[in-house]
Formats: sequence, structure tokens, C-alpha cells
Amino acid sequence: MKIKVKLFATFREGRFAVETMEFPEGSTVLDVANKLQIKPDDVSIAMINGSSSELHDVLKEGDTLVLFPPVGGG
Repeated sequence: MKIKVKLFATFREGRFAVETMEFPEGSTVLDVANKLQIKPDDVSIAMINGSSSELHDVLKEGDTLVLFPPVGGG
């Protein structure tokens, strides 16, 4: 299945901002993080199609997954 993956902040370093990727049916947010070599503990916010999600949530064909690392500022 194809999903669109959007990365933000430090997750873009050495990767990409937006890319369509292919994954087997039943893949989870964690599977995407693992493929991108992003440690699960480094994922602060994950969203599927604009809704908050967890690492164990299953993705579907055509979903858009957004991943954010912890972000600081002031």
C-alpha cells in the first residue's frame, strides 16, 4: 500500500520533508519509524490524516502520516 509520510524538524535531516512510500498491508506507525531509522522514543507526535495516533495504529492505503520529534522553543 502507498502512504504519504511527512517529516518535521530534525526528522528531515538526512531524510526528506514529504515522500510517498510503499508498505505491506497492516503496517503500523512504528513500522514506518523503524524503516526510517527513527527511534520510537523520539516520536513526540504522530498523526494519521490529521488525527492524533499512536505507534501501534495500523495504516491504510492512501493515508498521510505526519511525524514530529520533541520540539523546544520559547
